[in-house]
Parts: sequence; structure tokens; C-alpha cells
Amino acid sequence: MDGDVRGVSRRRLAGAAMALGGALMTGSTPGTAAAAERGHTLRRGSAERAGLLPEHLDRLVADAETFLGPSPDHPWYAGAVLLAGRGGTVALHHAIGDAVRYTAYDEKGDTAAELPPGRRIAAAKDTVYDLASLSKLFTSLLAVQQIERGTLALEEPVASYLPEFGAAGKQGVTVRQLLTHTSGFPPWIPLYGAATYEERLRLIWNEAPASPPGSAYLYSDLNLLSLHLLLERITGRPLDVLLRDGITAPLGMHRTRYNPPASWRAGIAATEDARRPWSGIDRGMVWGEVHDENAYCLGGVAGHAGVFSCAWDLAVLARTLLNGGSYGRTRILRPASTDLLFRDFNTAFPGHEHGLGFELHQHWYMGAMATPHSAGHTGFTGTSFVIDPSTDTFLVLLANSVHPVRTWRAGSAPRVAAGNALARAVPVRTAHGGAAWFAGMARGTTATLTLPELLVTTERGRLDLSLWWDTEPGVGTLALEASADTGATWRPVPFTTVRPGGPPLEHVSGSVTGWSGRVWHEASADLAAWHGRPLRLRWRYTTGPLYVGRGVYVDGVRVVDDGRVLFDETRPTDAARIEAAGWARSAD
Repeated sequence: MDGDVRGVSRRRLAGAAMALGGALMTGSTPGTAAAAERGHTLRRGSAERAGLLPEHLDRLVADAETFLGPSPDHPWYAGAVLLAGRGGTVALHHAIGDAVRYTAYDEKGDTAAELPPGRRIAAAKDTVYDLASLSKLFTSLLAVQQIERGTLALEEPVASYLPEFGAAGKQGVTVRQLLTHTSGFPPWIPLYGAATYEERLRLIWNEAPASPPGSAYLYSDLNLLSLHLLLERITGRPLDVLLRDGITAPLGMHRTRYNPPASWRAGIAATEDARRPWSGIDRGMVWGEVHDENAYCLGGVAGHAGVFSCAWDLAVLARTLLNGGSYGRTRILRPASTDLLFRDFNTAFPGHEHGLGFELHQHWYMGAMATPHSAGHTGFTGTSFVIDPSTDTFLVLLANSVHPVRTWRAGSAPRVAAGNALARAVPVRTAHGGAAWFAGMARGTTATLTLPELLVTTERGRLDLSLWWDTEPGVGTLALEASADTGATWRPVPFTTVRPGGPPLEHVSGSVTGWSGRVWHEASADLAAWHGRPLRLRWRYTTGPLYVGRGVYVDGVRVVDDGRVLFDETRPTDAARIEAAGWARSAD
């Protein structure tokens, strides 16, 4: 079970028609269709080759290393492997800390017995980690493969394939509801309490929905576990064989599998000293076996957990999905099918955006990589995976944050920090060349960019500028304000934005929030209401306490009054009169 604290929220179909059970759509996710034609494969290279800013990739590693220390009381993880890239270039692949550090946890003193330094196993770039709930992504991809082949339909009841599933009020639960966590299933049930495999399955069949199917979002391991059983029924093959034949072998992901052999153990990160009461089963220090108790009692193969992998293999998967389902000459999904992973099926449940198996636009672990198209997932052991088609970037963080015990970590701060750093490493090229004003990416702050006092004498006064924004929706806000009393009070100024090829959008509240599409907008404001009085204008950017987006940029600020230029920031004398609190000039 992925039990991370969820923060604020949990968070081309082209060509012939496919058997998608009503999921047909048009258009394509930014990046995937074009990348499908390119067929990128991965290579190692510099940040510059990837089109990234090296200083911010360096910051990604530096930030990650801080979580090897108290975070706040104990290390968030014993060790981790970080991988980041853009296009076909892996620009960062770095290991920190230890894959195996502890031998046991002492609950009385909340301390751990550590191995002597010479017996610890340092994390390496190819260290294999228990992915925990990242396993759900593989189960989802296998399901989408069956949808593509016509053996599974998205809007078909699960019970039409798996009659046993229909008990206890679940007869109407659809395949789509399993994939989007809207089935009504509770988060999990302790299957390990049953004595046999058959009894564990009966617990699933007899579990009633906690809410009417389709009425709410509720993240549940039982959804993907049920999908696992459905896939085995319709294909007649075990899930681990489906994974090998459908995904890992074709893509050359040779260090990704269920139940790694004993020969892999020295290259696998250890997880938890699993004992009651914090664990459901007394197993001691878990190393080389699946951590999740339910997956363990099911033989290590389960739809919700159990896959082990390394960072490079997951980068291959990321590149495959950003390519529209292909990697080199290998194709595991059509672009049309791949786009279902990036389409939000949960529009009825704001804050819980979800493609088929993939979470979308979740700042709580994606950080500033979160956009309406970014997709990914986390795993309880400390893992995360994020891909952003809008910037063609990918980020893998593998960590053993339950080593030695799950209670030593909380939240997703390392994931957010890594997402922020990679997002900042993607340049924002200015609208007019040179530098623009950038409000930064600090949390819980207010930054103001204030023009000098001006006097608009006619009703034809106008403010023009270029604007770029990406903020945490509804929390991070960029507001245009005016003061006619030398800054004692400020009032919102309605303005209009126009993106390339788009219609004008009126912002009557005088503010914007969320994602601007990663393009510059031309913005303008009518200043007629302030004519005849001394006027000051400012942009005020406020961020929330937990998460931020890529930030906001302002460029080419100009104020005219009936054709007369009152202010033009391209004039050095005017630019010098801008008061910037928290804003800085940036060329990227």
C-alpha cells in the first residue's frame, strides 16, 4: 500500500477505432505524438546537451543529500539513486548514501543498529529498489495493452470478465474505475491474515465498496490487485510473465522483475525491520524480498506492489511513454493508447486528476514538474517516477526510506525538491530576448514588482507586457494591482491575456493562477479608471506554504497614454526606477 501523506491532494487517439469501451478522444498530449515519430533512445550526456541548466541539476543532488541527515529528526532515507533527463539524454544519474545500512530497529529507544562502515553497502547507480506502488504503473500498462488488443474494454464491468468480483455490491464496477481509483474500494485490507491464497482472494471478492462506485476518488491497492487478477483470467498467464513478455523483455529492462533471484541480493536496497505492530507480519530486516505484506503473502507477485527495478530501466520506460509507446525499434503501445495515460478521467474529482493508472498534476510529489499533462506515481518504500510531456523531461527517485523503519519519514519533501530542481533546470526563454523579471520559486512568500509613480491624463491609458506563469493552482497567485495613494492601499486591475493562436482571455479579478501552457502571453490592462491621479502599478506574486510551480515571468513592461509613452522598461532610466522585492532579472 502507498501510504504517503497526500498533502493538499492525492495526488492521439488517431487512426482506426479501438475497443476502448467509450474512451475515444481526439487530439494528442503535448510531446507524445511528436516524440513517437522521433523514436528516442537514451544516451548519457551533459545538461547542456539535454537543453537543461547545469547549476540546477547540481542543486538537485545537493538538495537530495540533505535528506540523508535529520529530516527533521531522522534521515528521510538511508540512500537513494537520482536520475533526470530531457529528450534522449540522461543528464544526471547519481547515487547517494547506503543501500544497506541497518540491521535492526529498536522501538524502545527509536534508534537503529547500524552496520560497521566497512560492511555497509553503498547505493550505486544500478542498485535495485523495491518499487512498492510504482508496480501499479506496470499493471496499468499491461491493462492498456489488452484494451488496445480488444480483449478488455474500459467501460465494461469487471465482473463480466471475473464473475467472482461482482459480489458485495461490486457488480457495476468498471475497468476504468479500477484504473482511476473511483471503484469505491477502501484503501486496503489485510490479506495476510488469511491462511491460504484462495481465502485471500475471497476477502477481495467479498469486500464491499466504501462508497458507491463512480461517486468518489479513493486510492486503493485493491483496485490494481483486482486488475491483476482480471488480467490473469483473460490472458491465462501469470502477471509476472505478462510483465516480462509485454514490457521488460521487449524494452531491455533486464533489472526489472518480480521476485528477484538470490544472486541479485547484494545489489538490492534493504527496506524495513518488519515487525508488529508497525508491520502486519514479523519478518525482520527485509532485503531482496517484497516489503508490502499483502504482496508478500501472495507470493511476491501482485498488481499493486512487488516489482523491483533500477533507475536506468525506469528511465527507459519514461522515454518509451514520452515517445508515444516506442523505444528505438520496439513498440509496446500505440500513441493512441499511450495518450490514455495522460488523459484526465477524473474531471469530476478536482485535485485527484488521473489517467489510466497514472496520477496527473500532483504538486505534492511532482513539485514544480506538475502540469496538467505530467504523469507519475510514488511508492511507499520511497520511490517516485515523473514524466512531463510539455518539457519532454523525466525524473526517477529511488530510495529506501523505510530502512530501518517506516516511521522515520513523513511527507514527500525529497521528491518535491527534486521536481522543483528539474523544473527550474528547464529554461524559460524570454519573450523579447535578454532577461526578464522572474519572481523565483520560494514557498510561502510574497514578491512584488512595482513601477514608479505615473500620471495618466486621458482615458486611453494602457499597460502592455508579456507574461508567463506556472503556479500551484488556486494557491500560487499572480495579481496586478494599482494604488492612487502612493502605495497606502492597492486595488486589483482587470487585464487581458492572449496566447499565440488563441483568443483573448479576460481576467476580471486581476489575477492568474495555475498553468499558462508554458508559452508567453501578451497581456494588457485598461487604465482609464485611474486617469487624472498619480498611479502606481505592481505585480504581486504570492506562493503557498508547501508547493510551488515553475514561477512567473514579466517582460517588456510598457505604459502608454493616448500614444504617449509614460514608461518603457527597455529604457535604462525607466528600468532603474522599478522596485523589485523578491524579483530578479533572469535570462532563463
